[in-house]
Amino acid sequence: MPEPRPPAPNDIRLRKILDDTLFPPRWPEGFFMRGFEAADALALHTLLAAVFDDGADGPFDQWWPRISADAEFDPVLCFLVIDGKGRLAGAALCWATGFVKDLAVHPEARSNGIAEALMRHAFAVFRARGAAHVDLKTNTVGNAAAVRLYQRLGMVEVDWAG
Repeated sequence: MPEPRPPAPNDIRLRKILDDTLFPPRWPEGFFMRGFEAADALALHTLLAAVFDDGADGPFDQWWPRISADAEFDPVLCFLVIDGKGRLAGAALCWATGFVKDLAVHPEARSNGIAEALMRHAFAVFRARGAAHVDLKTNTVGNAAAVRLYQRLGMVEVDWAG
């Protein structure tokens, strides 16, 4: 895995050990999860840009070639949650080495359990692939609600280098 960028103030690395304590995801009523297709790239970028303070890490025409060409990118590890109107409500973009690169839920779809279900799904997929753990990076100040979710899911802080 490429070395993550050095942490910003209050950034932490969290890890979930993939043991026998995993619970299956429960998708909220009116939402379903499906796999990623290349035609979803623009909608995914739009969601990431809407959710993250720093946007989606550049305009689409720069972001998508960089993401899709990255050795860590595997479209099978990008999970999309669709609402009853066919709109992208949430997504988890994971790197092949067991790292959740981006987890995003559209503001209108929050508080439904989508992020928790996506994380539980990612845990199950990586465990089935033989991974021992899943990591992610988050910020304790700018993303305090997410930190609480990750801790509730059994994720613990580990050394930045992993």
